[in-house]
This record gives sequence, structure tokens and C-alpha cells, in this order.
Amino acid sequence: MKPSRAIWILGIALVGLIILLAPVPAFAQSCALCYTQAASSGSRMIQALKSGIIILIAPPTFMSLGVIVVCYRRRNKTRDDAAESDHEWKNDDSPEDPSHKDW
Repeated sequence: MKPSRAIWILGIALVGLIILLAPVPAFAQSCALCYTQAASSGSRMIQALKSGIIILIAPPTFMSLGVIVVCYRRRNKTRDDAAESDHEWKNDDSPEDPSHKDW
């Protein structure tokens, strides 16, 4: 493995560890409506609220990750296409003469 890749993976692991060890209230938005609903309800309602939050967060997260993966896999495609078109343009031995156009 390349040293730069190892440092990259170590950095991602460190950030993930920090996120997992950070206190949960640090991520709270303190929405007044959510707080009052959760405080006045029972344990089943609190669990349903937590499940609903996860269900609403999951699709946009996976879609964002999907876009990132597609962009990463195709990152050199435009560069390769441009290089091929430049190569074809430079090797064209018969440029079209504007005086011989059929109108």
C-alpha cells in the first residue's frame, strides 16, 4: 500500500473514531417541537421518533454516497476522452479546405 493511501485511510479512521466517541447531545439541534413531543410521550413514541429520524436520513445519505462513488469512478473519463479527441485532431492528415465546400 502506498504511504499516502495509508495516511488517508488512517485519517478517515481517526475522524470516524472521533465522531463515534463524541457526546450525542453535541449533535442535537434542539428543535422545540421535537423536544416537547419526545418529553411528553412514552418510551414507544420515543423509539418511533428515533426510527423515523433514521428512516428519513438514510435515503439522502445513500444517494449522496452513490453520487460520490460514481464521480470517483468516472473522475478520469473526461480527461481520457479529451486526450483521445486531441490525438485524433492532431493526426488528421486531410484537413478540410474551406474553398472546396459544396453549398
